[in-house]
Amino acid sequence: MSQDFNYGTGKRKNAVARTRLYPGTGVITVNGRAYEDYFPRKTLQMIVQQPLKLTKNVGKFDIKVTADGGGVAGQAQAVRHGISRALLAMDPELRTLLKRAGLLTRDARKKERKKPGQPGARAKFQYSKR
Repeated sequence: MSQDFNYGTGKRKNAVARTRLYPGTGVITVNGRAYEDYFPRKTLQMIVQQPLKLTKNVGKFDIKVTADGGGVAGQAQAVRHGISRALLAMDPELRTLLKRAGLLTRDARKKERKKPGQPGARAKFQYSKR
């Protein structure tokens, strides 16, 4: 692959995806594997391709992704965020299109921490009046 690429970092929950966009034929690789193998569910594959389909860039770029942390769904959404940011770095004119679809906004929802004196984040231990 050539040395000229566009870079984008995507995050979701605890997942981080470092994405590189190279001019090419549309091969998407996640952690050295084809994205169809890495994300076996069709919904996750659709999530990964969303920014490319929206900007009509399917088959124009080879994408190499390093994803770590979180689960497969969080990683797929992090990859989508990273691809969107890399496309934006390549062509700033796509900003309005990607922004309107909500693909540039970092989904800040994370798991809430467990609180002391409670069994979970919000749950309380059973209360007995007598």
